[in-house]
Amino acid sequence: MAAPLIAGVELGGTKGVALVARGNRILRRIRVPTGRPRETLQALSDQIAAWGDDLGPVAALGVASFGPLGLDATRRDFGFITRTTKPHWSQTDVLGHFRARFAVPAGFDTDVAGAALAESLWGAGVGHKVVVYVTVGTGVGGGVVIDGRPVHGRVHPEIGHLRIRRAPDDFFSGVCAFHGDCLEGLASGPAIAARAGAPAETLAADHPVWPDVADALAEMAVSLILTLSPQRILLGGGVLAGKPFLFPMIREATRRRLGGYVAGLTPSLLTRMVRPPGLGDRAGPLGAVALGVRAMANPA
Repeated sequence: MAAPLIAGVELGGTKGVALVARGNRILRRIRVPTGRPRETLQALSDQIAAWGDDLGPVAALGVASFGPLGLDATRRDFGFITRTTKPHWSQTDVLGHFRARFAVPAGFDTDVAGAALAESLWGAGVGHKVVVYVTVGTGVGGGVVIDGRPVHGRVHPEIGHLRIRRAPDDFFSGVCAFHGDCLEGLASGPAIAARAGAPAETLAADHPVWPDVADALAEMAVSLILTLSPQRILLGGGVLAGKPFLFPMIREATRRRLGGYVAGLTPSLLTRMVRPPGLGDRAGPLGAVALGVRAMANPA
C-alpha cells in the first residue's frame, strides 16, 4: 500500500519551498523567493493545489518555518511568525493561511525542528531517542526531537544563541545583534566573513579561522551532551556543506572539553554521534513533510 501523499512547505528567509512526497520520496518541488507574506504564501499554496490535479489530494500538510514562532496552541499567536527581523513578516499567521486553504491535518514548527524530525524518521536519527539537528549558515539554529516529538516549552529551543566559553586566544567580538559573541555571533556565515574578511565558502581548509569555528561548535556540542544526552548531533547548513575537514576538528575539540567525564564516549562513538545529516540537503524540505506525517498521526 502506497504511503499517503503529504504536502510540505519549508519557509526560509530568502526562499520558500513547496513539495509533495510519499514518505521520504519527493514527487514535486518548487522554490519561490520569500517576498511579502501574502504573495509568498499564496504562491506556495497555489502550487500545492495545482499538483492535486494530477497527483490527487494530500492527506496532510506540514510547515517548517524560520522564526521566532508561536508554538503554544493555547496562545493567540499559535501558528504565527512572531517578532522577526525579516521585514513585513512579524505577526504573520502562516499556519492559518494553509489551514484555510487545505482542510487536512497540518503541522507547524521551526525549520530545524522539522529537519530533526525528518532525520529521526528517515535519516541518521532512525532508532534513537534523542536527536539534535543544528544548521550553521546565515544564522545558527537547532531543533531537538525526543521520543519522536519536537521539544517545545515556553518557546522553541534557541541553540544558536547559547553563550559559550571562548577559546583563550579568540578575541573576536561577535556579530550577533542581541548577544555579540553567542554561538551565532561567533560561528555563523556572517561571523566567519567578519573574522576572515572573506566569505566562508572561499576559505581554504588550512585557514586560521576554522579552529575557532570548530571550538565554538564543540562548546555547543558539549553543552548539548551534558544537558540532553543525545545519541545524534547532526550538523548541517551552508557553512558546513562541502567541508568534511571540520568534523574531525569539532569531534576532537568536543572530546578535549569533556575531559573523559561521559563514560563510554569513545572517539569511535563521537564519530557516529557528531556527524552530518543522513538526508543531506533534503533534511530541510523533508522536515516539512515529516511535520505533516506527524500531524496526520496526531490530529488536533
